[in-house]
Amino acid sequence: MPIDTSARPPRTPARRGSVLPYFLLALFVILLDQLSKYLVNKHMQPGLNGEVPLIGNWFKLHYTLNPGMAFGVELLPPPYGKLLLTAFRLLAAGGISYYIVQLWRQRAAAGFIACMALILGGAVGNVIDSVFYGVIYHNAPFGSPTPWFFGQVIDMIYVDIYEGFLSSAWPILGGKYVSLWPIFNLADSSIFVGVALTLLLQGRFFKQTEQNTALATPAPPTSEPA
Repeated sequence: MPIDTSARPPRTPARRGSVLPYFLLALFVILLDQLSKYLVNKHMQPGLNGEVPLIGNWFKLHYTLNPGMAFGVELLPPPYGKLLLTAFRLLAAGGISYYIVQLWRQRAAAGFIACMALILGGAVGNVIDSVFYGVIYHNAPFGSPTPWFFGQVIDMIYVDIYEGFLSSAWPILGGKYVSLWPIFNLADSSIFVGVALTLLLQGRFFKQTEQNTALATPAPPTSEPA
């Protein structure tokens, strides 16, 4: 009599290789970010006195402290907003780590997983500042309940895009004084690059994931006469 094996779905073979290289990429971002902040803190003066022009007057190194979020944005009121922000970053880092493992198991595109690793490295880099820099570099804001978890993020990449009055021809902002000069660090840059590449290449990542899944899925078994 025929043997019906169609009732049992075919097992997809385990993915070859390891997820470790993606976590090593995140670790590389963390180490590079922390090294840059150490060198800036050790060898540069804060503010205009220590500013170092790199490309004209629009791209510079400028040592400053950031108590808030990426690119100097502070959305939560001090002092306990800082604790909430740090807790959110810790949860986000744990969530992204789990997500990377799941993406690897589901045969997601390697480029997409690498983007997640860049975001993870940047998030952890800034978490280290918030948790430890108040103790290591004594840069917690005056009046902080404790130096732990109240450290300020070290920023140093200064892009002076524009500062002045915009023409009245501009919609919404026309006739107003505008300052566009973000100051950020390598961790912020890594997060930005990871998010930007994900948005720009999401179609390609989706196709690669489909191809990886299709290649790894075995053909369904057929019934053969005994």
